[in-house]
Amino acid sequence: MAEATFLALGDSYTIGEGVPPEGRWPMRLVARLRERGIAIGDPRIVATTGWTTDELSTAMDAAHLRGSFGLVTLLIGVNNQYRGRSAGEYREEFLALLHRAIALAGDSRRVVVVSIPDWGVTAFAEGRDRAAIGSAIDTFNAIAHDEAVRAHARWADVTPASRAAVAKPGMLVEDGLHPSAAQYAAWVDVILPEAQAALRELHR
Repeated sequence: MAEATFLALGDSYTIGEGVPPEGRWPMRLVARLRERGIAIGDPRIVATTGWTTDELSTAMDAAHLRGSFGLVTLLIGVNNQYRGRSAGEYREEFLALLHRAIALAGDSRRVVVVSIPDWGVTAFAEGRDRAAIGSAIDTFNAIAHDEAVRAHARWADVTPASRAAVAKPGMLVEDGLHPSAAQYAAWVDVILPEAQAALRELHR
């Protein structure tokens, strides 16, 4: 059986700012899938720290993505929120990205939308309005969830894990903002069932 292909679209959380490549959640997800006997290649990651929805879209143009991927993940929006961009703009640009992700997968059921983690609970947010950050993240996630459900894509909600992680030591990298490999491992516990279900669609 040929290996499934995997495209991971996102920002710092997908590229794994501050962690070694093997600590990134897309790499950890692949390892977990292989442990379960699923043949899947290493992820192709189109993600860079700081990207907003429009910047990811531009990068996808530059990447000249072709063909159909067995699994596509999409995690984007924290930088829209951080820069104070509107929820309405996020919905419009996220929806365009979701449609592109579905086209690249060839089937909406092979797309997993991953929620935005809450950076308001991190050490980096000290002195900021943590409740307001969390509320804004919830608003953006409600939009992403709504559009994912409407499109019949899959949803993996890692936000609760991000909020719980900061109560434990070693869950952030040195910048006090980005998740550590240990936190990404907790995310994979959430993403894995959705990724497995997505890949089963390849063989229907």
